[in-house]
Amino acid sequence: MFEVDEASRALGIELLEAGDGCAIARLSVTRTMVNGHDIAHGGYVFLLADTTFACACNSHGPVTVASGAEISFVAPAKLGDELVATAAERTRYGRSGIYDVTVRRGDTVIAEFRGRSRVIERERTER
Repeated sequence: MFEVDEASRALGIELLEAGDGCAIARLSVTRTMVNGHDIAHGGYVFLLADTTFACACNSHGPVTVASGAEISFVAPAKLGDELVATAAERTRYGRSGIYDVTVRRGDTVIAEFRGRSRVIERERTER
């Protein structure tokens, strides 16, 4: 799935690992990601967490999408920061699942994200 995710890859997100309901991805904060407060725009932090969540919930095979998500911003990220997001499956039930993602800069927690997934009946897109 990540190989055809042009949006995430175009921003420089790197998938470090994925499998069995877990995933780890990395993003370096660039000048174009910094807002008027001179910190990383929350949308980019959310996108990193959401991409990592997507890789974790799609690691089981069936096409899975987000049915909802929320994020808590804990600390600001700044230009040049390398952010690492770690996703972990909490539970799957029927066609649904719950995943938690922590975004860190080193040992500092930047954000906590909780995503809800839903398996859909659709074939994977190949490009």
